[in-house]
Amino acid sequence: MVINPTEFELHLFHEGNLFESHNLFGAHVMNNGKETYTRFCVWAPKAAQVRLAGDFNQWDGLGYEFHKVNQEGVWQLALEGDMSGTLYKYEIFTASGERKLKADPFAFFSELRPNTASIVYSLDGYNWNDQKWLQKRERKSSLGEPMFIYELHVGSWKKHDDGSFLTYRELADELIPYVLSHGYTHIELLPLTEHPLDISWGYQSTGYFSVTSRYGTPHDFMYFVDLCHQNGIGVILDWIPGHFCKDAHGLYQFDGSYVFEYQRENDRENHVWGTANFDLGKTEVQSFLISSALFWLEKYHIDGFRVDAVANIIYWPNSVQAANQYGVDFLKKLNKAVREYEPAALMIAEDSTDWPQVTAPVEYGGLGFTYKWNMGWMNDTLKYMEEESHKRKHIHDKVTFSLLYAFSENFVLPFSHDEVVHGKKSLLDKMPGDYWQKFAQLRLLLGFMVAHPGKKLTFMGTEFGQFSEWKDKEQLDWNLFDYEMHEKMNLYTKELLKLYKRSKPLYEIDHGYEGFEWIDADNREQSIFSFIRKGKNPEEILVIICNFTEHAYSDYRIGVPRAGEYREILNSDAQGFGGSGVMNKKVIKAKEIAFHGRPYSIEMNISPFGISILRPVIKRKGRNNHAKEEMRSNAVGRRKRKPPALTDKESR
Repeated sequence: MVINPTEFELHLFHEGNLFESHNLFGAHVMNNGKETYTRFCVWAPKAAQVRLAGDFNQWDGLGYEFHKVNQEGVWQLALEGDMSGTLYKYEIFTASGERKLKADPFAFFSELRPNTASIVYSLDGYNWNDQKWLQKRERKSSLGEPMFIYELHVGSWKKHDDGSFLTYRELADELIPYVLSHGYTHIELLPLTEHPLDISWGYQSTGYFSVTSRYGTPHDFMYFVDLCHQNGIGVILDWIPGHFCKDAHGLYQFDGSYVFEYQRENDRENHVWGTANFDLGKTEVQSFLISSALFWLEKYHIDGFRVDAVANIIYWPNSVQAANQYGVDFLKKLNKAVREYEPAALMIAEDSTDWPQVTAPVEYGGLGFTYKWNMGWMNDTLKYMEEESHKRKHIHDKVTFSLLYAFSENFVLPFSHDEVVHGKKSLLDKMPGDYWQKFAQLRLLLGFMVAHPGKKLTFMGTEFGQFSEWKDKEQLDWNLFDYEMHEKMNLYTKELLKLYKRSKPLYEIDHGYEGFEWIDADNREQSIFSFIRKGKNPEEILVIICNFTEHAYSDYRIGVPRAGEYREILNSDAQGFGGSGVMNKKVIKAKEIAFHGRPYSIEMNISPFGISILRPVIKRKGRNNHAKEEMRSNAVGRRKRKPPALTDKESR
């Protein structure tokens, strides 16, 4: 006897509240205690007939007709035996008599492109070994922890010599040691839901429950995530609940009518991307998409999602910022469902708008995301950095403006793939000036990002100074490690991340004014900024100085928050990082000279295009608790390079 969908399951699905609809729909091998059979279930509300076509019947569904379970258009077929590995599609006849061959929207696995069939596949049988990671994830909120995300595209991070892709298992072996050696806390993968076109990077999907077969099987991807977790690395997936591609085998006009997409053309058509927008007001679509999110959390132990193109969801497409209440309500419902299912899951909004309370809890009127990408900070900072150094004084507020709103949301500071493609140049090549100055400014830029409130994200290749912009059909330019400046850039990234992860003032209070304080935000003429980052313990502070010009200074005076001694624990101009060696190797003693509105001040060297991070020396029982920083700071500065001329006693 076939196990049929229950009335309650169907009711929840049509109501928009069946958040495990992947257990009802799609292809499932089942056993009722006496016999094994494979059940297929699909929602096609306007179909005149549904049949099953596949490699087992020469793609002719005659004799394999589904029966209609309810008036709302759920169809079912059960066939004897375990059909695992079978290729299939739904042969749908529309109300007008047209025949369509559609991939299963709920398929767990798909044929390797350019083929488009679904595959009967069981996700059972993987033995997970990430319990310690999951337990740790439950215990700690990410808000007060370090988070530095490494964003990558699986297909172009690294390839085989013949140009073929790494598999998920090969990626685990190659990527995990690399990420660990740099100190990233999470990786963020560009979309891995099944998609027909490589150059869409996964953003135009057909299979919301099917991990792409380009790189292996679902169990291979489980292995990848499992190994990441065993090594203390979180995994974030890029996920696209706003729109989908129009390929003939996909969701578009699934049964001849607009099933998954809006009915009205102006709402449905996404002219920029050539895609169709999900009808987020339709309850069955809500069940489908929220099930997709929970599916990846359940079956693949994913740690969270970067939700793509949120602006396209909260505002109607093809409008001048007309709010889409369906989209807004869907996001609240999605985030609430995810939080109830997995409270520690990260929901990160890629949102370029000024919609309020994106990261406020739903119960307080917010959208309920954990984090929001700070696109304003990213755009302003890159605009500032791309300006020639002597002109930066004219756009000084590009650096300071972000602190007016930095704590209005829980922000991630993103230098993502979008900023290094389509002629925008790599981050390194965006920097003005000569070869040396480009590297110096990239080190400064990354240092400033680490020092600025907010969690961090960079795209693959940034860590070693990829010179050309992202080429999605080729691997990164790994040969650049043969060049000294790129090798030193990579070393700098590692040291910067090390410092970030062990310095509580840089991450404990990312989302409140009590964690940040300007020392001098007004030195427009010299383009030097100084500020304080604070930890929860009032003893733990850092003083940060950023110089956005090529001029170096000695005896530069800066007001500091307390008396005592300060030690430089990082300087991006260290020779070991490719810098000129203008540093502060000795302890700097604060004097009772009022400056910058503070009773104490210090004099120090300011490096060209450099960031300097100082920490107060706290002596306990005759021990200097920052001896390690001193040793490392000296070690990276051993190689000699003629420093630029210092401008004596020039300060404000």
